Amino acid sequence: MAPQRSTSTGLSLLSWTLFASSGPLAKAVMDSGWSPAAATAARIGLAAVLLLPAVALARPRALRFRRGERWLPLGDGLLGVAGVQLFFFAAVERIPVGVAMVLVNLSPVLVALWVRFVRRSVLSSPAWLGIALAIGGLVLLSGVGLGTKLDVLGVVAGLASAVCSAGYFLLGERGVRHHDPVGLTAAGLAIGAAAVLAMSPLWTLQAAAGPIRLGGASFPVWPALLVLAAAGTVVPYLAGLAALRGLPVAAAGVLALAEPLVALLLAWLLLGQALTAAQLIGVGVLLLGGALVQASPGHDAAPHREAGAGQRTRLTSSRRRP
Repeated sequence: MAPQRSTSTGLSLLSWTLFASSGPLAKAVMDSGWSPAAATAARIGLAAVLLLPAVALARPRALRFRRGERWLPLGDGLLGVAGVQLFFFAAVERIPVGVAMVLVNLSPVLVALWVRFVRRSVLSSPAWLGIALAIGGLVLLSGVGLGTKLDVLGVVAGLASAVCSAGYFLLGERGVRHHDPVGLTAAGLAIGAAAVLAMSPLWTLQAAAGPIRLGGASFPVWPALLVLAAAGTVVPYLAGLAALRGLPVAAAGVLALAEPLVALLLAWLLLGQALTAAQLIGVGVLLLGGALVQASPGHDAAPHREAGAGQRTRLTSSRRRP
């Protein structure tokens, strides 16, 4: 594996590990009396408040987008930040969490289909096999059975969350070729926070001022939310977008499946939740699938690097500003 791809793979895994690790803290906040919408609004809003002013002061050029590409941070915020969260919570209100988790993590399949049929780029057979194995391993991890009852609107919401997640990868891949990932992340978080608050205004959100309990200890809720915003939102979004500079987008999508895997392992290590035989098999199948995709050549990225190089040659002077 090339050094750049190895670094990007590490950044992507860091991103999804942090997202997964923030799960117990987010659950503790909700258990203290916060609704999922309130916790999400506070998390994204605080993340935007932490990052946007810092970027504006330290790297103001990172927040400048040419008129023809302002849709990139808009799409990143509406799809990758707000859309994934809102549709996922809408799904879990109607269908089991395991089913919703499988649906939202179908995004690698959507990304691969986009690369193959819209970009007309060739993905190798091992890459397709790896994607299929990774999704199969996810199904085993989730514990979804044949007798699981489904609600149509819940399934639609779960699939919409997957579409938003796929959009995050595809837009992010394009965005980081032309813009500073820090600026793109800051703008996306601000737009996402505005969208979440528009859908769930502050006066409709259920929040509580009492402490949260985690691991037998009590903590004030606002410091916990700040940790959730910084370590569980800002850093993983920054790392995830930076990773797209050196990873084929199909491979980056599959690495996102590390999030449910890490969440399951943390539940086993920290909460003592036993893993079933099917889940243990799922761990192995998912890891095998991810390894196959990572070992596959990055055909989907090559045409875009060439196009980007040509464009940079023609627009050298204008590209001096992010």
